[in-house]
Amino acid sequence: MKEKSTIVLVDDEQNILKSLRTALEAEGYKVRTYSDGMAALEALSEDPADLGVFDIKMPRMDGMELLRRLRQQSDMPVIFLTSKDEEIDELFGLKMGADDYIAKPFSLRLVVERVKAVLRRMGAKDAPSTPEAARAVVERGKLRLDPERHTCHWDNKAVTLTVTEFLILQALATRPGVVKTRDALMDAAYDDQVYVDDRTIDSHIKRLRKKFKHVDDNFDVIETLYGVGYRFKEAG
Repeated sequence: MKEKSTIVLVDDEQNILKSLRTALEAEGYKVRTYSDGMAALEALSEDPADLGVFDIKMPRMDGMELLRRLRQQSDMPVIFLTSKDEEIDELFGLKMGADDYIAKPFSLRLVVERVKAVLRRMGAKDAPSTPEAARAVVERGKLRLDPERHTCHWDNKAVTLTVTEFLILQALATRPGVVKTRDALMDAAYDDQVYVDDRTIDSHIKRLRKKFKHVDDNFDVIETLYGVGYRFKEAG
């Protein structure tokens, strides 16, 4: 039987850490808790985990800075815990590669379901039941996506993507020239139980473009059709 995933919880509120730990351990997950970002970063550098749940407002190092530094060494999926009035922080976090957001106050059941959803997306590439089409290597011009290995290359240069970014790009590149609405991209990248809005998809697209432009200034194959959605440009 496959070993259950390890979850890292980072929050300066002890009651939140205790209640989340109890709920996740009841589902069989291994859980490690930290009260500030600095302690979590040091621990993750030595002993990586499968998923992180980070509060944004914390002493010593907040969740945003923790994610920024973590992204320099890891693409571990991250879910942020955020107050409802932190919309600017949410947008900034998505641009840095956060995978999901949960607004406080929240139900423990919601957090557990979101954790399961993100881990399902991360683990889909290894699942024996994954349809052949979803596991097939996608090659479009300079792009090469390998779902089983979760690797992405552009002109033979590696591009590191989060799970969500990978699934969005895969949905676009699988059918070049076909317009994908934001709803269609949400369906491709998110579990049915996870609600995201249009801005979330737009933020992921912006981050995808930024990552590819980092290896190729002329990258322009993800096209925006204003008011409709996005498409992967057909080869000319």
